[in-house]
Amino acid sequence: MLRDIVFSFAIVCALPGRAQQHVALADAAQRAAANSTLITAASPPFQLRAVVSETTKPDSNYRAEIEEYWVAPDKWRRTVKSPDFSQTIVVNGDKYFEQNNGDYFPQWLRELVTAVFEPLPMLEALKQTKREIAAPSGAAHSMSCARFESRIGTAQNQSSVFSTFCFSGNPIVVDSVVTPGYSVEFEDHRRFGKKQVAWRLTSEPEPGLNLQARITDLSLLLNPDESLFAVTEVTPQADRVNVVHVTDEGAKNFAAEAPAIRWPTVRSGKTSGVLSLYVGVDRKGQVREVWPLNSDNPALNDAARAQVRTWKFKPAAVQGAPVQVESILTIAFESIINDAVHVLTNEEARHLAEHVVEPRFKPGVVSKGTEITLRVSVAPDGIVRRTSNPNNLDSALFLAGVNAARQWKFRPYLREGKPDSFEANLTFRVQ
Repeated sequence: MLRDIVFSFAIVCALPGRAQQHVALADAAQRAAANSTLITAASPPFQLRAVVSETTKPDSNYRAEIEEYWVAPDKWRRTVKSPDFSQTIVVNGDKYFEQNNGDYFPQWLRELVTAVFEPLPMLEALKQTKREIAAPSGAAHSMSCARFESRIGTAQNQSSVFSTFCFSGNPIVVDSVVTPGYSVEFEDHRRFGKKQVAWRLTSEPEPGLNLQARITDLSLLLNPDESLFAVTEVTPQADRVNVVHVTDEGAKNFAAEAPAIRWPTVRSGKTSGVLSLYVGVDRKGQVREVWPLNSDNPALNDAARAQVRTWKFKPAAVQGAPVQVESILTIAFESIINDAVHVLTNEEARHLAEHVVEPRFKPGVVSKGTEITLRVSVAPDGIVRRTSNPNNLDSALFLAGVNAARQWKFRPYLREGKPDSFEANLTFRVQ
């Protein structure tokens, strides 16, 4: 999903207090992908089963089952089943079969299916970079990260998003990827042949929605049943689910009905700026997914998402075959402050907290003693609803803070004797 993103600079993270050699990011990514990717010519035939679930609501519609029988890059069978969409693909030489049940393959599901088999789908783009990254020390838990800022939007409305690539271990593996449209953390690596495969993968498409793919079986495929790979009829392109990624301007040129956003008032934050949304459109031009990416005022995200979901686009096609479309839309907003929310200091917030979780920072991300501050928005019931990054923290640090902060619980903040929303600046120290 990086084909529309321009890398502008990189920040290299390394183990503190230790002089390190640097290697080309392209080389590190290629080695990590070779060690972590299941579907390569060097992989032995395998069978795999995995389940996807929402960690806090296992019975929600964010769930799926994945099954794969794989012999070689040109001989495999994959089945994905979810409540709203299911797909079976069979590849045998130059023959391709695809059967779909449902009219839209959601981005959240494709992301995790891709990650199970191919942790770095943007590897070819990374091979073109000239950046360097600190070489992992060789220790089992060492980690090195590269971070990029990318400019998105149009000439009138521009914003920035950040991409972070982290590698760890010995042998080196993909630890985490944070990009627009593909953000996954890889954990519980286990040896399979010469590979190190992550058995637990997590993503968070929006704050509070934690999705996990978990491998339940990965074993050698011995004496595979050839009927699994039989293709009696090749599926035409028009009947396959294909996805194209277009620029902000390209997407807006395809818009058939895109009424101006009606902006509500806000209780805090900026009253003018831009926000960016990751939008998925089905083959008929209907908006099916809208995920938040970056915002000058996150309090406006939900209003923008709800209204963009009603937009309609012209159906897109490639060589006559209908396709799904994904794009990053950057939209300018104008609002006003009404009934301003109170902002608590770190000390005031901690005094009000009744359940506190300190973040767990991965070794090598930042030096001990470093302090980070993030902003949380808390509802009247004491639950953290949003977390923002006013100090533009590195993605790895911010995500560690978010994972901790969202577990906090506060006693009611009283305003005129009634529970009220509030915001707080929470400060954490790296131990």
